[in-house]
Amino acid sequence: MIEIKVPELAESITEGTIAEWLVKPGDSIEEGETIAELETDKVNVEIKSDFTGVLQELKAEPGDNVVVGQVIATLGEAGATAEIAPKEEAVKAEAAPKAEPAKEAAPTEDKKAKSRTVASPAARKKARELGIDLDEVSFRDPMGRVRVEDVEAHSHAQNAPKPENKPAEKPAAVKPAVQEDDRIERIKMSRRRQTIAKRLVEAQHTAAMLTTFNEVDMTAVMDVRNRRKDAFFKKNGVKLGFMSFFTKAVIGALKSFPLLNAEIQGDEIVLKKFYDIGVAVSTEEGLVVPVVRDADKLSFAGIEQSIGDLGKKARDNQLGLKDLQGGTFTITNGGIFGSLYSTPILNTPQVGILGMHTIQRRPVVVDSNDTVEVRPMMYIALSYDHRIVDGKDAVQFLVKVKQLLEDPEDLLLEG
Repeated sequence: MIEIKVPELAESITEGTIAEWLVKPGDSIEEGETIAELETDKVNVEIKSDFTGVLQELKAEPGDNVVVGQVIATLGEAGATAEIAPKEEAVKAEAAPKAEPAKEAAPTEDKKAKSRTVASPAARKKARELGIDLDEVSFRDPMGRVRVEDVEAHSHAQNAPKPENKPAEKPAAVKPAVQEDDRIERIKMSRRRQTIAKRLVEAQHTAAMLTTFNEVDMTAVMDVRNRRKDAFFKKNGVKLGFMSFFTKAVIGALKSFPLLNAEIQGDEIVLKKFYDIGVAVSTEEGLVVPVVRDADKLSFAGIEQSIGDLGKKARDNQLGLKDLQGGTFTITNGGIFGSLYSTPILNTPQVGILGMHTIQRRPVVVDSNDTVEVRPMMYIALSYDHRIVDGKDAVQFLVKVKQLLEDPEDLLLEG
């Protein structure tokens, strides 16, 4: 009998949820054939068989959580038939003494797989000093890595006094009444939606997040696009959009204010001298942030091509883990949905995120003579971690982005 196990996924991913089985007991399986789809916190992963044979048994159902190394199916040799016992035989099998060891073996296997917590060496040392089990420590790193500050926070939480709260049992009394209301539908959150929710709450709890706002006159950018879009498309095979202008402007500003291209690790500030820009993309499963690598080395066409490719992969659910890992700064565009003004939430452990919004024609004063003209204006917002970014730098960063966008020639030089 050949066992099919959940394969190693990535350093930061140790478990997932069976999204769908693509085969059934009795099917002949070829080596390399995709047999199931696994939903992880970040992407869906195809599970392939490393062997050829006949599928005997599925040991996990769609919706079940499984961990790396867990047996999820068994194969027999080619030419064998699946052993599908009738219900009566299954009941007898449960009563047989041989069933007991299997029940005891499963928790042991799960326990071993579950213990694969990813943590920095400093975090492991701190956990040993404090006598803390790393499996019980909540982390804020989107890649799933436990850091020193996570261990310290867990220690403080353990030592904090826990007041009695007996009245908390009262909600259980009203729960049945809510469930019986046929006007209410309960939908289980997907693993990815749960992860998104957790990350957003953690960002607000762990970072000293503030937001500063400004507005950009988009006249010059729109003029360049209108004049060059046909030639640009003919030469590069991709449309000239706003995202390449904003990406270039952000990179120019990050070079002037490097603390916004950093992160906090323990009591250290890690400055990143590369520019991997995350671009938020909305999908049916929720918001994902694929990363444009070394965006500072790309042309306008290169940026537009990368963003277009990543956006298509996101919508087709084809993003790989490498597309989502890392990122030094994020740009999100709520304007495509009509948002005029919003406060973006940090994509931790990053310390800065720029929010774009819809372009709206408004009367503005355009010169020292108080001349008023109707111009295409966009509000932009910068959310930042005040622990390492001062308000002065945040405001000046946003002003720099505004200046670069309002003077595309300057943008070409700086970006």
